[in-house]
Amino acid sequence: MELFVTVIVTFFAGMGAGLGTGVAGMSAAAVISPMLITFLGIEPFMAVGIALSSDVLASAVSAYTYGKNKNLDIKNGSIMMVTVLIFTMVGSYVSSLVPSNTMGGFSVVMTFLLGIKFIVKPVMTTKESMGSISVRRRVIQSIACGIIIGFICGFVGAGGGMMMLLILTSVLGYELKTAVGTSVFIMTFTAFTGAVSHFAIGGKPDWLIMGLCIAFTFMWARIAALFANKAQPKTLNRITGLILVILGLVIMLFNLI
Repeated sequence: MELFVTVIVTFFAGMGAGLGTGVAGMSAAAVISPMLITFLGIEPFMAVGIALSSDVLASAVSAYTYGKNKNLDIKNGSIMMVTVLIFTMVGSYVSSLVPSNTMGGFSVVMTFLLGIKFIVKPVMTTKESMGSISVRRRVIQSIACGIIIGFICGFVGAGGGMMMLLILTSVLGYELKTAVGTSVFIMTFTAFTGAVSHFAIGGKPDWLIMGLCIAFTFMWARIAALFANKAQPKTLNRITGLILVILGLVIMLFNLI
């Protein structure tokens, strides 16, 4: 019975995380962490580590799919990635020093509000208009934003993907598909760094739970990314917003439970 519950919980956690990652570039940890904590009794710090490890392959396969469809900006994304990586480790260390109940609340609210934003005010930027931003300005913005995103990602194990999506679309002027593709590209490396940091500090994870989370998240992220790259911009905005709103509400419910 215990194994059955574990499989069911990890399946739905992976489904929610995979859909969020593949369509919206959301960190898998935003969904997986609260579900592991609530239903399987996993210690919060370790739950974040497992969730981040699930993010690695899910983000990688999503980034590959977006890149294959020419919706990935590796050059500019790499600049932000370096800064994010450094401050993910800093955030991960700081998170081990604070009470567990301070972790995650920000990312839940962020997920919900960003979902509303995409529904009410869709991102209709084109790839042509992306080129109007100067290289120097984008580099400076990428470094500054990378510091904030990296710390948040490492500290709460979630929110990094949402922060990147918001910044790439609203601050750096990316169209939605390229923003998601670039976000999951960066999240592949930040998630790996965050997972290693968490396990180095907190010890070994539950291998069965981690393996199931990784497999289910990977599967659903692949399906979601394939769909997202074929969708029209306005449709993708609405679907992205709807997924974020639903996930935000579900996670809030989990936290209340």
